Amino acid sequence: MAVIAATGSTASALAAKAATSTIPIVFLSGDDPVRLGLVPSLNRPSGNLTGHNLLLQAMEGKRLGLLHELVPGATPISVLVNPNNLYVETQLKDVEDAARAISVPINVAKAGSEQEIHAVFRSLGRLGAQALLCTADAFFNGQREQLITLAAHYAIPAIYQARENVLAGGLMSYGTSLIDGYRQVGIYTGRILKGARPADLPGSSRPRSSS
Repeated sequence: MAVIAATGSTASALAAKAATSTIPIVFLSGDDPVRLGLVPSLNRPSGNLTGHNLLLQAMEGKRLGLLHELVPGATPISVLVNPNNLYVETQLKDVEDAARAISVPINVAKAGSEQEIHAVFRSLGRLGAQALLCTADAFFNGQREQLITLAAHYAIPAIYQARENVLAGGLMSYGTSLIDGYRQVGIYTGRILKGARPADLPGSSRPRSSS
């Protein structure tokens, strides 16, 4: 039996679903898979898909609040988003709602390439940015070293999506365990290869962790 492990990003999960309705698919998503249309329900995924929600993009408001607690005098707080993210508008709405709740102004910066990240940090450095929320995004996760190096160079306190950023030298993070998420995908993939059906494997949301 064949199975597709769609772990690259939400886009890879959606592409896999569009490609086949028969081959089993195990996805790893950073956003709500029900809202994305991947499955009708986490408890009853049905069809040929099941997987795990890392809840990464549901935590932007919490990350903003933690950063504000760490650097209470920072105003505005800079927010880095990837304009190529399929759900950047949802991310921004969550951050804006959280910012209003704690009466903190934000400054949104956009970067979708390595060169644009450099340009954003040069701009933040000139403006004397005092704090940065790096939103959850697969591209940003891949650019971890660049983001951490530039934040240190310009002395900007920053919060990231995953503990791996802290292990690589970043200041702080709040999110779920990426390693555990990939492990769960591997477990489900193995069970499907042994004959289980995706519809019989309820999806899950990964627990939170912070650093």
